[in-house]
Amino acid sequence: MPETVDAVVIGGGHHGLVAAATLADAGWDVVLLEAQPDVGGAVRSAELFPGYVSDLFSAFYPMSAVSPVIGALGLEDHGLSWTHAPTVLAHPSGPDDEHAAVLYRDPARTAAHLAEADPRDGQTWLRLVEQWQQLKPHLLDTLFTPFPPVTGPAGLLRALGGRATLDLARFLLLPVRRMATELFHAEPGRLLLSGNAMHADIPPDAAGSGMFGWLMSMLAQDVGFPVPVGGAGMLAQAMAARARASGVAVRVGDAVTRIGVRHGRVHDVTTVGGTTLRVRRAVIADVAATSLYGDLLPPDTLPTRLLRAMERFDWDPPVVKLNWALDGPIPWHAGGAHGAGTVHLGADADGIVIWMADLSAGRLPTTPFALLGQMTTADPTRSPAGTESAWAYTHLPRGTTADEPAELLAQRMEDMVEAHAPGFRERVSGRHLQRPSDLFAADANLVNGALGGGTNQIHQQLFLRPVPGTGRPETVIRGLYLGSAAAHPGGSVHGACGANAARAALADHGWAGPVRRLSTSALLTAIYGRGRSAR
Repeated sequence: MPETVDAVVIGGGHHGLVAAATLADAGWDVVLLEAQPDVGGAVRSAELFPGYVSDLFSAFYPMSAVSPVIGALGLEDHGLSWTHAPTVLAHPSGPDDEHAAVLYRDPARTAAHLAEADPRDGQTWLRLVEQWQQLKPHLLDTLFTPFPPVTGPAGLLRALGGRATLDLARFLLLPVRRMATELFHAEPGRLLLSGNAMHADIPPDAAGSGMFGWLMSMLAQDVGFPVPVGGAGMLAQAMAARARASGVAVRVGDAVTRIGVRHGRVHDVTTVGGTTLRVRRAVIADVAATSLYGDLLPPDTLPTRLLRAMERFDWDPPVVKLNWALDGPIPWHAGGAHGAGTVHLGADADGIVIWMADLSAGRLPTTPFALLGQMTTADPTRSPAGTESAWAYTHLPRGTTADEPAELLAQRMEDMVEAHAPGFRERVSGRHLQRPSDLFAADANLVNGALGGGTNQIHQQLFLRPVPGTGRPETVIRGLYLGSAAAHPGGSVHGACGANAARAALADHGWAGPVRRLSTSALLTAIYGRGRSAR
């Protein structure tokens, strides 16, 4: 007889681990199924070179530091500890820049640094930090709760008043190129804002990119860019330990191949190994939206309009990542880059616009913009004393699937590091390239090397994520919930997607928690219709 459980969580990424722990905390019998040999999804590390720990995907976790979801798990009781680089980030304007724009842990020091270029910019930075502290609780509540948010916007309105709230809405919708010129008079402040905006995939002259630049800059100033001691995988392992402590059965190395549906409701889950689990209450899918609707569910259970909408799902651009073992620190020409955990590299504010234009036009950038991590600088346990474990990544043009452009772009990225740090290549004792196909093979949610679970651009956010009319974890199948980065609020390591899915499942079974009761399945059915098998 098939095993019967209250809930199955498909996927052991951080959202899946959060969802499983949340359900188990409520007393549910939960099984988590992960296709890879270990949990973590895009939160994993490995010893690619003897004695060096390399983060394979994500590395710095400001969103984790402010996430109420992750904070509530008490992961420090399960082996997690955090550490920081001496400075948060640096952004040289070019290979000849001897100083770089630097974001320090202390707001006053960052402001003093910006004031060296223009005294007005130091005051602007302090005003931004003050504004952030005033808005932070309401903005985070808006960001992390299921759509539509209620308490967060209401708090903003009370804190600011009507006119100031409208001004804030305009501010957050600005392209980062425009926001940077409105805020700052000199290049360093503009570089900090613009470089941070490129942690998302919104073009710098597109609406909403300013919000990401401002959000990442303020998070960097507020909580820094912390890293787990011992590697990114320590965060995932702490989450897995927390889930197991609540009673979750974590099973790895067995991919789910099918979700069974009867009479419009989830019924069972089958794995590649032939295991079938019957489900009493819920399935949480920490998987790509295209995989859920295109591979795991029987097509006749889904409305034709929904399947057509999923054909328009827009991925973020593919990633090319280089990992290095270095026998010494990177010999930066710009002094400010030496103590920074993160270095934004390869373009000034205008160059970022050109770089993104190349990606949008399908051209391979001659000089890529890259994010570089100095992991031993941030965490001395990552490699032997006097050495450096480092990585850098950049993007290929959207839609690129071949590996050959990745090889060429990796060479250009390495040339760029050498230009900013003459002698860099002489310190490389180990080199490992992750092409989009490698990323996809290591984590099925990173479709063709896209790290964000789908574009961050406005046309696929809020109630438009993953398709118009959604924005919440419920699906057209009763008892099935989307709990991956393909759901609101999207990418980054914050756990909200998994937590929102678990709380929606609990609410559908009488749990009186902080979930607004909305008949989302009925709303989706009204928009898209029913699957053929449900008619």
